[in-house]
Amino acid sequence: MNWTKLILFYLPLAVACTQQETPISTTPQTSLAGDSSNVMLFEGGRLIVGDGNVIEDAAFLVENGRFTQVGNSGSINAPDGALQINISGKTIIPALIDGHGHLGYSDVGARTDVRASYSRENIIDHLHRHAFYGHSATMSMGIDPLSMAELRESTIDNAARFLWAGRGIGRPNAGPGATDRRDVPYGIDTVEEGIAAVRELAEAQVDLVKIWVDDRNGTVEKLTPDLYGPIIQEAHRLGLKVTAHIFYLEDAKDLLRAGVDGFAHGVRDVDVDDEFMELLANRPYTFLMPNLPNSGSTTTDDLPFFAQTLPAAGAETMRTEISESTTHTRFAVESRNLKRMYDAGVPLIIGTDGDGAGWDIHEEIADMVLAGVSPADALASATKNAAELYRLHDLGTISDGKSADFVILDSNPLEDIKNTRAISNVYIRGQEINRAELSANWTG
Repeated sequence: MNWTKLILFYLPLAVACTQQETPISTTPQTSLAGDSSNVMLFEGGRLIVGDGNVIEDAAFLVENGRFTQVGNSGSINAPDGALQINISGKTIIPALIDGHGHLGYSDVGARTDVRASYSRENIIDHLHRHAFYGHSATMSMGIDPLSMAELRESTIDNAARFLWAGRGIGRPNAGPGATDRRDVPYGIDTVEEGIAAVRELAEAQVDLVKIWVDDRNGTVEKLTPDLYGPIIQEAHRLGLKVTAHIFYLEDAKDLLRAGVDGFAHGVRDVDVDDEFMELLANRPYTFLMPNLPNSGSTTTDDLPFFAQTLPAAGAETMRTEISESTTHTRFAVESRNLKRMYDAGVPLIIGTDGDGAGWDIHEEIADMVLAGVSPADALASATKNAAELYRLHDLGTISDGKSADFVILDSNPLEDIKNTRAISNVYIRGQEINRAELSANWTG
């Protein structure tokens, strides 16, 4: 469950005027890192590398925005003049990657004026929010006009990278749930239209092709195998992977037979059966983005973490909504399906389905652990696995040559997964995100 769709009413989009074409200052905070430097030696903390390894009393060198040496304290040969940063007692993780979000929109009930405010500036504001909460990159999954292509290659100070699927593919008016977005995806009726859509997406250099195979509880038509089969084949021919928004078990089976690469949601109607698991076993690289519904694990004790990016009125409304929330009726079945697929070795990719607030990745990670995923594997779903899916070869782990995108935590998430929220500092491309300044913009 993410609280984004509720609380985006309170995300002050007008603050984007302070974050539009002029990047926010990247001057590091003095709380830990002190002065900025092109060469920094971090020593003394616990390093969760992201590849399954953990280095106690670790050290790593950052030069010109990249990791150049990683090892134990005392083993790094730092050049003269390197800024030395003591991180004893801290835990360091790779910066997070949200594999399934929807940036630039605010899907909140009657605020039609906000929903209509989709813009480049709004996307950038959301990317700042994601960086604040420790993201290095975020995938906007299928509801972005192709005019946003330039953001894919943009480097924005204090912001996560923008990944995108461009325009997703569904039946006419049957794409995303919000009616104000249904004119963005391709609405196709023929195989020829589907193939043409894939070719246009390939030309736009999207990171993934998104399709919708869901009737929205019988309210819309859904893509059928005769339509999505050729879409998947053409995407593969052009070197693109395809992920499907699903709900029903039978659709998931048909998609596996058609060669889909992954699911943007888990099976949500019933428990998966042996036939489904056999189909998965024949396609061992098929990934799952669970997108679990509300688990009921978020309490008002978590509110200070969210309130760092909310005005006072928004924080109080969120307090009320959290206190009145209940566990979603589908959490049990979706958790069982996730656990069965996880136990079978299905690759997991984090995906929040969030609309830009940034905190929801921490809720999703915690809910995955609640469903039976180990803390280490839940973290891997949001780092190494997501980077591999999107071919982000310089992200996902803390290792030589990769971009210095990492989060310094005050506590160990392997002991309590909610410690991913104990964020002390965030570094993107070797520069510390000015979280204090960002927070002041949003809360003030």
